[in-house]
Amino acid sequence: MSLLQLDGVSLRVGGLTAVREVSVAVPQGEIFAIIGPNGAGKTSLFNIITRVFAPSAGRVLVAGQDITAVPRHHVVRHGIARTFQNIELFDAATVLQNLLLGRHRFPHGGFTAQFAWTPAVRRAEIASRAAVERTIDRLELSAYRNAPVGGLPYGVRKVVELGRALATEPRLLLLDEPASGLNPEETRDLAFWIEDIRAELGITVVMVEHDMSLVSAVADRVMCMSMGEVLATGTAAEVQADPAVIAAYLGT
Repeated sequence: MSLLQLDGVSLRVGGLTAVREVSVAVPQGEIFAIIGPNGAGKTSLFNIITRVFAPSAGRVLVAGQDITAVPRHHVVRHGIARTFQNIELFDAATVLQNLLLGRHRFPHGGFTAQFAWTPAVRRAEIASRAAVERTIDRLELSAYRNAPVGGLPYGVRKVVELGRALATEPRLLLLDEPASGLNPEETRDLAFWIEDIRAELGITVVMVEHDMSLVSAVADRVMCMSMGEVLATGTAAEVQADPAVIAAYLGT
């Protein structure tokens, strides 16, 4: 069974078709990359999976369960986490506090229990702190633990956003242009972490990315989109050599 399956997914906004009948299956444990020119529909596809947009047609299944119509705030309960093209963090909060936000998917007791600071609430808080500290260690963020996010370098903030997604303990991680704005050294570190996330945590990764060096380094399969449609799917080398892909990027 595929962890993520899209069946004939389309998205129409007014007279524009942003995504047209996309069908793809991503097995558990795969690193799957989506590439394509700007405006190809890549981020729109992510927005459909995470319920930012409701698809005009088709279904989204996670581990065989149809999540096409689940409430947006329930998506994380199905083990889905994502990052964004533009960093979405709380700048005035510390790295630790931003990562702890990812733990809100787990029960920490009701208002009364939290106010009374019951033993169950304390145990849940300790477990969340321990999980976040493991993520901080994994992503080498220890030096920034108590620093406000707004004052950190751009590359570090990208890693913090990745850390917040990991703090939710997802089974499916969606990365939207994770290498955007990173220098070559930071991109190499990112490649290592993506492979580590798959190998050590068993997380399936789907990423939208323009940096083909990163895609070629980590992706098991690549799907190229253009004008909302799938042009080709295969290894990075196969997709890059496909005539339709070349035409989409370079023209004919």
